[in-house]
Amino acid sequence: MTIDNTAEAYRNNRVGPVLRASSITAGVIEAAHVDNPGKAIRVDDKLAYVRIDADGELILRRATLEETLGRPFRMSELEVNLSAFAGRIETTDDYVRFYYEKTL
Repeated sequence: MTIDNTAEAYRNNRVGPVLRASSITAGVIEAAHVDNPGKAIRVDDKLAYVRIDADGELILRRATLEETLGRPFRMSELEVNLSAFAGRIETTDDYVRFYYEKTL
């Protein structure tokens, strides 16, 4: 018997960015692991884009992105490469936060 998981796919609390494949992608993936210790970070690489997500909340800090990329970084550069995202988003000059206000 096959179980249809389609309905379950809509009932999750995973949040995070969907990035165009670009020169910052690897640094963003590394920063996601650094900035979210103890969380399981899922990376789904579809070649043209990469979905990075975690359960409930995922934070990316500018300082960490500068470390992982080895150069100065402005958060607007992340936004330019962001093709979509899951959850809600809060952006500042120093970090971007993907989150849910309520969990399902």
